[in-house]
Amino acid sequence: MGAVGLQTHIWANNTRSILLLATFPVLVAFILYGVQLILMGTGFLPGTGRGLGDDMALAASWLVMTVPAAFAIAALWFAIAYFGSQTIVDMLTGARKVERKTEPDLYNLLENLAISRGLRTPTLRVIDSDSLNAFATGLHEGQYSVTVTRGLVRSLTRDELEAVLAHELVHVINKDVRTMMIASIFAGIISVIAEMVFRALLYSGGGRRRDDNKNAMPLILIGIAFAVIGFALALVIRMMLSRTREYVADAGAVELTKNPDAMISALRKVEGRSSVKGPDELQQLFLDNQPDGVGLEGLFASHPPIQKRVDALVKFGGGRDPGVWTGEPSPSAPPSGSGYSTSVPLAG
Repeated sequence: MGAVGLQTHIWANNTRSILLLATFPVLVAFILYGVQLILMGTGFLPGTGRGLGDDMALAASWLVMTVPAAFAIAALWFAIAYFGSQTIVDMLTGARKVERKTEPDLYNLLENLAISRGLRTPTLRVIDSDSLNAFATGLHEGQYSVTVTRGLVRSLTRDELEAVLAHELVHVINKDVRTMMIASIFAGIISVIAEMVFRALLYSGGGRRRDDNKNAMPLILIGIAFAVIGFALALVIRMMLSRTREYVADAGAVELTKNPDAMISALRKVEGRSSVKGPDELQQLFLDNQPDGVGLEGLFASHPPIQKRVDALVKFGGGRDPGVWTGEPSPSAPPSGSGYSTSVPLAG
């Protein structure tokens, strides 16, 4: 596993993100084409009455109308998210805004970290949940927010909590939050299209289906292939956007706090205790989001395993791994030495 300078890795990550986000419109067109073939095969859209190639060409010609319509819907969706995303997030997670007078220690930690980087302090929110997790949201300065669970506040020491807040603040500094919020909007659109595919298949046995359409089954199968491949690629892109950023945010948190041990011990406490309700598009923003299953589900996980993140901090940050947390109270992590390296692993 190689290493590069932290700033170089941030630049490469942002460049990669722009390129990956640019592929989402292509995937939308790809999936729309599959949906149109399925609707044609099920009789919801008219075919040519001739060969399979003619029907596929007709469906392709419709993209001239359906793709701009999809992008218009995406623009409307983005406008709603731009002005109301935080309200939607709060409704989905149960997060509530807190002030300095109600959470003085927590607020001061976040404020001090923001001041150290010359930033406006993000809004602080708390979720009344025993789970251990945190995330940042927002699309621009003045809209950024950092949310933590009550379980995280209760279970982590002051140094560990500072490390987690620093991790989320790094996501804000590096514009990760904005990138992931935009990716979530695209993912939401693709999810709606996937729902259209499901409903088309569910009701495909209706009276609209033409019994004399000998191309029906091939069109449905080809359409499903297009839709499934496009949806799978969208999941892979979301995973690639999120996974590499967690390594950088972990390293950035250590750079802010100069305490790799605190970041490591915080991750160990979060490990296996991070489940928080919310849609998949939101959970990719979390400090940790590990799937319950294994196998293919693990391949599409939005976050690298805690063990890999810990190993990276030990190797490149000079931290010490205390091992799996048993749930017992632990003393505050000791301050680390001055030999911190701002190198992070290249995600493989």
